[in-house]
Amino acid sequence: MPNLVMEYSNTVEERVNVQGLLEDLHQVAIESGLFDVASIKSRTLRCHHWLLGEEQDDSDFIHVTFELLDGRTEEQKRDLSRALIEVLAAQASQIRSLTINIRDMDRSCFQKVVN
Repeated sequence: MPNLVMEYSNTVEERVNVQGLLEDLHQVAIESGLFDVASIKSRTLRCHHWLLGEEQDDSDFIHVTFELLDGRTEEQKRDLSRALIEVLAAQASQIRSLTINIRDMDRSCFQKVVN
């Protein structure tokens, strides 16, 4: 059930292969061995309006949120975060702000329908 969401400022597309980066981040999730491969979902959200400090939209960013059902250890989540940021930094070092956040979802409240 993990969801990888890569948000980025629209200026990023001028300097980064967004689809290629998404595919490589998705591959990190697959290779982590923490998830059923068929359940991993990855997508991007392009942001047209953003603020970074006092710089308005003059600075660009990429932020990855990785949501997963609770139950993984802190070490597993930290290793996943480090592997994701390594790929992000390698492919988007020219982007001013690169961030990753791993979030636990409450397993008892998660609902899913697969048709």
